[in-house]
Amino acid sequence: MVFIFPIPHTRHPMPENDGKRIINMLRRWFLTGLAVLIPIVITIYVIVGLFQFTDGILGKYINRYVYLYFGYTVPGLGIIFSLVIIFLVGAFASFLRFRIFKNLETVLLKIPLVGKIYRPSKRIVNFLFLQEKPSFKKVVLVEYPRRGAYCIGFVTNESPEKINQKISKKMLNIFIPSSPSPITGFTLIVPEEEVIFLDITVEEATRIIVSGGMLDPEDAPSSKLT
Repeated sequence: MVFIFPIPHTRHPMPENDGKRIINMLRRWFLTGLAVLIPIVITIYVIVGLFQFTDGILGKYINRYVYLYFGYTVPGLGIIFSLVIIFLVGAFASFLRFRIFKNLETVLLKIPLVGKIYRPSKRIVNFLFLQEKPSFKKVVLVEYPRRGAYCIGFVTNESPEKINQKISKKMLNIFIPSSPSPITGFTLIVPEEEVIFLDITVEEATRIIVSGGMLDPEDAPSSKLT
């Protein structure tokens, strides 16, 4: 009597390198998907939120009358009216050369709580929308916050003569911007002899700060460090 037993099929195990390669590939696809989708979702969320907020300032009041007389509401109607008001106020202020608004501003600044809110708000708005930009003269390196560590800064001006006389050195006002938002920062008063001047533009230095150092000024052929 002959017994025939089936030979079990042996599976070849997947090589370890192939498994790691697949895991790395899936991980890379997942991170790439996040990198693509997250900025899009955030952008849409912010735009929709700004639209709803801006439209809600006047839109909810105007649409009450629109719905009362026509039976429906119009999305974006508040934004349209807001833009019309902004243009009218801007034209009115330009025509009168800010005389009335200067007087109104003087009154607002005298009110304790209102003045503390109005003054910084105006400075931020003027910085963002008007031509009142800080005058950055040179890009420099400053040894800060410790020996051997350096920060990128912008020379805004020479220090007042009273400061120079007190320290017996020529001092420079250096604005040290924050990363990744160079709009904010702090000011250092540094002796000119301790400042290292860089042969790069303000725009190139700003790109370095905004990118957290990922962008290199040496990528541009005309940029050299001195």
